[in-house]
Amino acid sequence: MSVSTLMSIDLRSSPVDEVLGRVERALDTCLDREGLVRKRRTLGAVSDRGTWVRIERRITAKIGAQGWNGAECAAVLRDVAMPVWRAGASWREPSGEVMWRADEMELLPALPVKPAGVLTADPGLPEDWWAGLNSSLDALAVQETTRVATPDTVMISRRHVAETVEAVFGVSVDASIDQWAPAHADFHWANITGPAFCVFDWEDWGMAPRGLDAANLWSNSLAVPALAERVRRERERDLGSRDGKVMMLFCLAKIVGPHAHPDDPRLGPAREDAARLVAELRRA
Repeated sequence: MSVSTLMSIDLRSSPVDEVLGRVERALDTCLDREGLVRKRRTLGAVSDRGTWVRIERRITAKIGAQGWNGAECAAVLRDVAMPVWRAGASWREPSGEVMWRADEMELLPALPVKPAGVLTADPGLPEDWWAGLNSSLDALAVQETTRVATPDTVMISRRHVAETVEAVFGVSVDASIDQWAPAHADFHWANITGPAFCVFDWEDWGMAPRGLDAANLWSNSLAVPALAERVRRERERDLGSRDGKVMMLFCLAKIVGPHAHPDDPRLGPAREDAARLVAELRRA
């Protein structure tokens, strides 16, 4: 079966009873199937012991040499607001082309700020939320790991960043990176809770250019200008650096790239900010 065919399988409509049964046996628990959350390549459910179980399907071609246990590896991180990881299970389908992984963890302290879609209204986050954001990102940045971040399941590198920027914006900028630091790598409003701050879904975390997480949150806030500006101010130490500006442009490429939706409210601001960042980086 081709990679494109394997990737086209959508868990929102595919039969999953066999998968759920295997996870229940592996983790020795029962899942709330009536409350099952189904996404394109992930499933989620509350267990009978009051924990959350996340199940992901990933083709083996998208799993690099470092493995596919980001949530488990993230359990050693210190001073980062995140759910406690309890247990995991994984298996490979007989074809060898697909792997499944289930991770059991604590329930979140609050709901995701924006579970799906683009954030278009200020969520009115309290000041202690912003304090939690800053303390967690600052703590994450000083951890040690040999993992490399895989945003959108692609291992990040200077070359990947440069090629992405040039492919979308048609310009070449110096994408050399001065500082690398651990990053969540999928840091947006669907993976962050509020009003209590907590960040979850750590499958793709690892070393990345400084500012990746801040740039991701900022770019996903562009439909609410005041919120985007607040993110930029709070993370000025990251986003004001040259590395941070490169990451901002890299994240904007995902919004204005070939899969851009003409009705995306972030599209106009993203194009304006991209032009500004390209000019600034070419002058640097």
